[in-house]
Order: sequence, then C-alpha cells, then structure tokens
Amino acid sequence: MRHPQALIFDVDGTLAETEEVHRKAFNRAFADAGLSWRWSRERYRELLAISGGKERIRQYIGESCPELLERKELAEWIAGLHQSKTGHYAAMMAGGEAELRPGVERLIREAHDAGMRLAIATTTTRANITALFDATLGHGALDWFEVIGSATEAPVKKPDPSVYLWVLERLGLPGDACLALEDTRNGVLAAKAAGIPVLVTESFYSQGEDFTGALAVLSDLGEPERPHQVLAGDKRSPGWVTLDVLEEWLRESA
Repeated sequence: MRHPQALIFDVDGTLAETEEVHRKAFNRAFADAGLSWRWSRERYRELLAISGGKERIRQYIGESCPELLERKELAEWIAGLHQSKTGHYAAMMAGGEAELRPGVERLIREAHDAGMRLAIATTTTRANITALFDATLGHGALDWFEVIGSATEAPVKKPDPSVYLWVLERLGLPGDACLALEDTRNGVLAAKAAGIPVLVTESFYSQGEDFTGALAVLSDLGEPERPHQVLAGDKRSPGWVTLDVLEEWLRESA
C-alpha cells in the first residue's frame, strides 16, 4: 500500500466555506472606503476565477470602472482596500462566521496523531490562515503544520504551481509522495503541475467546475454520522475519508 508522506491542504473553501465570509468582508471594506461597489454571490463566483484578493479587486476595476486604472498609486490603494478587508475578515471569523467543513478536523487530527507531516499551500494571506485556525481548531493547531505556503511565499497565484513547489522544496519531498486537498479547478491545476495527486471536496463557489485529473471529487470529507457523496471518480469509500482510505485510493491510482 502506498502511504502519502505528507498531506498538503488548501485553505479557503477546502477547510471551511470561507469564501462567503471573504465576500462580505470585501463589501464592508468597500463601504468603509465610500465606494458603491457591492459584490453579489454571482459576481463573486465569477471573480473567483482569479486567484488572490488584490488581483480580484484589480480585475473588477478593469471590468467595471476602468477609468480607475489611471489612478496614481493604484497598487497602494488596492492594497489598502485589501488590508481593510482582511481586518473585517478576521473580526468576522472571531465572531464565529465560519465552521470547518465536515471531516476536516477529524482528518487533520488523525494525521497529526499518526505522525504524518502536514502542510498548507494557499493563495490567501498568513493573517487569514491564522484567523481561521484560531476560530476553529484553536490556538496552537497551526503549529501542527510543518510548512505553510501563502501569498507571501508564492505571490504568483494558482493555477501556477509556485506555492506547491515552494512547499515541496521545504518538505524535501517529491510531489508523488504527497497528497493535496483542494476545492477548485485552479487548485487542481496547480497541484497536478507540481506532480502532486489531488483530492477535491467541492465547495459552494466551485460547484460545476472541471476537476479533471483529481483522484476523486467529493461533497466533503464526511463523518461516520454524515457520509459524504462521491461526485466523480470510481472510488470505494465508507462515507468518510480516513488515512486508510487515502492510501487505498493512491494505491489504485499508481
């Protein structure tokens, strides 16, 4: 049986349905800045094709108010908006706006207890990662993750594989010795480009995306009392993902 030596987790949408919290935080930041912008769920779903919060703001400006592209110090202004949004996001997370998705805490704890190496590969900021972990798994749980790759370490966003390659280098492992957990097509493309097998748990904002190349596509990681659904991939499962299940799926795909 082929044992993954490390699990590498995406954050937004994979660990928790945080994208809706991000959307609300963006809108609050826009209001604070005196802007009339309001991103609906439909508009935000479209913008999620672009990885990275500052990149989404710039994309929106180009599409909806291109005259602002001529603004002096545009990058600094966008960074200020994004910083305000990050503050709103942290406050909302501390207020209990999001919970971990089914099976996430169970699998992380199982892997940690088994001595499996854990890592994060995300396009979000370290501040957002910390806010999520502090509000869900609690202080100290982030220390279980040996390597944390964020927007700071790999500013070129997914589907570019930079963040995964950065994580692999620091783990000292080849891609095929690991397993990535993702929720978007961009995430799948990034992981596969780095040579990492990837499991998808479809999220609210990624429903209907093309996940070709994934080991399987699940509704979530599942719990014994709340089994997941297998949305794509001919995989046998008891209804919840365990380390044994992952090992079996990797063996079948080898």
